[in-house]
Amino acid sequence: MVATFVPGLQVSRELYADLVRPVLEAAFPGLPHSAALLGRGSEVLGFDDEMSTDHDWRPRVVLFLTEDDLARHGEEVDLLLRRELPATLRGRPVDFELHSVRGYFLERLAVDLDGGIEARDWLTFPEHGLRMFTAGEVHHDDVGLQDARDRLAFYPRDVWLYLMIAGWWRVHPEANLVGRAGAVGDELGSTLIGSRLVSDLMRLCFLMEREYAPYAKWFGTAFSRLRCGPELTPTLWDVVRAETWPAREEALLAAYEALAAMHNALELTEPVVTAVVQMWDRPFRVAWADFPGLLQAEIHDPAVLSIVERWPVGPVDQFRDLLWPARNRRALLRVFETDPPAQ
Repeated sequence: MVATFVPGLQVSRELYADLVRPVLEAAFPGLPHSAALLGRGSEVLGFDDEMSTDHDWRPRVVLFLTEDDLARHGEEVDLLLRRELPATLRGRPVDFELHSVRGYFLERLAVDLDGGIEARDWLTFPEHGLRMFTAGEVHHDDVGLQDARDRLAFYPRDVWLYLMIAGWWRVHPEANLVGRAGAVGDELGSTLIGSRLVSDLMRLCFLMEREYAPYAKWFGTAFSRLRCGPELTPTLWDVVRAETWPAREEALLAAYEALAAMHNALELTEPVVTAVVQMWDRPFRVAWADFPGLLQAEIHDPAVLSIVERWPVGPVDQFRDLLWPARNRRALLRVFETDPPAQ
């Protein structure tokens, strides 16, 4: 008989409640700790299924002690759990990690959560990483793990506005190229541009709904669970499936209008009315509204304004995703220095 698949989040919950916690309480009664499932893995995002178990999927829990207790008892706790926990649970090898809260995020995001988080820090954190560290579940919390996750829950308001400016600037210059490529018979090229615009519009949807986008494998799945997902998905499919550039253009206009309505519903700026224009009088229709200008007018943080002025199109995700490991974040921070070093 084939065993019924149980999501990794539920398995982690069982591992902690039924096995890890009793062992800790027996050997270290009253030891403050936190326990969670977070970090890498489809199970953290809640998207795992039977296929997910073919690699790196296992019952696991991430444990946290205070920094003093980790230094004083960490090795003993580690040895205790390795000795007392069963080798397997539900037929899978058991795993655990042991950290302090500060050390965990310092290692994985290269940020000290005991200090301040600057605008340039937010712009150099990998978005899929922020989702991994704020998704999952905290099973037990004595040492401030949830407080740390709450600090990372979503971008500060002005950083959020800047990222939407950057998102709109990824769409505006490209929209007419769907027709330009198609008009010379390059329907494949037009399709590729259209598909890239669909991705950019989807990212704007995540931002407008104040959710971090996950990495590529689960990007579409997560989008389908946004509030706008069910309504907008058919329109985006029309862009991708269109066989001619005029049909592709028509679908993009509809998608743009839908996102304009979403923007207006946020009530961040004065309501916008989009206009359909033909750039340089060419026979290609694009929708236009000055989302970047309206959003910039609502930014008050001088640090963010400085970045807006230096990076008006700011596609931060392009280089951020290229250099996403924490060890590279110092190099990314230099991009946002007020006075970049001379070449």
